[in-house]
Amino acid sequence: MKDKMADVLAVVLKRVTPDAGKRREINVLAKKLEKRVAAAAKRLGVEAAVRVEGSVARDTWLSGDLDVDVFMRVPSSIPRAQLGKVCLKVAKLATKGSRQVERFAEHPYLEAFVDGTRVNVVPCYAAKPGEWLSATDRTPFQTDYVNKRLDGEMRGEVRLLKKFMKGTGVYGAEIKIGGFSGYLCELLVLHYKSFLKVVEAFARHRHRLVIDIEGFYKERKRELDLLFEEPLVVVDPVDKARNVASAVRRQNLYTFVAAGQAFLKKPSLDFFYPRKIFPLSAAKMRRELKRCGPAIVFVTFGRVDAVPDILWGQLYKSQRSLRKLVELSDFSVLRDFAWSDEKTVNVFGFELEHCCIPPVKKHLGPPLEKESECEKFLLKHQHGVGTVAGPYVEDGRWVVQVRRKFTDACVLLRERLEDGGKSAGVAEGISQVLKKKGFRVFVNEEVVGVYGKNKEFVVFLREFLSGKPKWSVAS
Repeated sequence: MKDKMADVLAVVLKRVTPDAGKRREINVLAKKLEKRVAAAAKRLGVEAAVRVEGSVARDTWLSGDLDVDVFMRVPSSIPRAQLGKVCLKVAKLATKGSRQVERFAEHPYLEAFVDGTRVNVVPCYAAKPGEWLSATDRTPFQTDYVNKRLDGEMRGEVRLLKKFMKGTGVYGAEIKIGGFSGYLCELLVLHYKSFLKVVEAFARHRHRLVIDIEGFYKERKRELDLLFEEPLVVVDPVDKARNVASAVRRQNLYTFVAAGQAFLKKPSLDFFYPRKIFPLSAAKMRRELKRCGPAIVFVTFGRVDAVPDILWGQLYKSQRSLRKLVELSDFSVLRDFAWSDEKTVNVFGFELEHCCIPPVKKHLGPPLEKESECEKFLLKHQHGVGTVAGPYVEDGRWVVQVRRKFTDACVLLRERLEDGGKSAGVAEGISQVLKKKGFRVFVNEEVVGVYGKNKEFVVFLREFLSGKPKWSVAS
């Protein structure tokens, strides 16, 4: 087993470590970008100190998988509300002629593609430690902290950890993913010293894991517990009031735990390079959906005019609200999802035990010893419009049989979303699209019309139907 593990890690490390030629190429690009952003800032009259940050600055980037993060440190005299707007102008001028996408974290920033490389131009304030005005103000300090402590061997361990997380689908702190950031990976390796020790530590994870590298809360555990409630806490070494792992959703944390346990038992390249999922033809997918067992109800709608990070925040909020709506109407939800190509198609999916349920249900009233509650219950249901049978006494309490308002999940969703679904908790931007441009509701194989028009959705749906983790999905 040890030999197999060593062989796997050696292969992966060789693949993800950039060679000398590629390093020189990226360093040249980084310097060029710094100069272009600095020149654009000067031309627009914006005072800015420009520096490459992130994985390139810390030398933890993966060969063949690279983002270059260029940070503009501006004075606090620029109002907080104007920070994104001012710096977007600079970023757009600096990357003019390249494909550009506006993105949003705490404030807007620009993603551009320069010489085939994704570049993020991000604003921050030239703040002093502990006097942060925006979340990105910490980044230059984080880069300096990591660079002073990571040696060449540990950088290789970070690369292994990042690739493992990418392969198992838990890497990326953006709203869409809610996973582990690159900085978090670096801190985990700094703490545990190697990729394998990180994996072993998380494989043993049970309830709550706290990492405080600088020992800020060594004698103040109660204070730490009050400040951070998440199941994974990694105190930022440059800001003791921040949990670097706060963006990690529980699902991704526990997926990483499960992946670590499986990898330690049976090491494989599949954890780093999951097998490709090949789409089924429309005809095969139709048959698959027809016989899958549970009913999957899909709500599809068109483009939402929002940057991707805002879009995903609205999708997840709406997904939670619609799931609650469906469950409160007595439909049993097995799984649900939100999916988007971020351009033209958005989909909510609810996998239900049954799409249609009986028209009548039993409703339990209060125990007989609670006389005042019993009186109210009887007044409400004695001649209630929805009462089918009762009230009658069963096992020491009043009971009625009542008629359900909705027996078909599709009818429920169509009716509650007809006006945009705002009263059902649908986010504002999505509600406007549903109301003005409409939506469609499908069950199982009916969605194949949408399926056949979007290859990304084809792959996603097949993976969803399999219900298996990325490292064990059959090709």
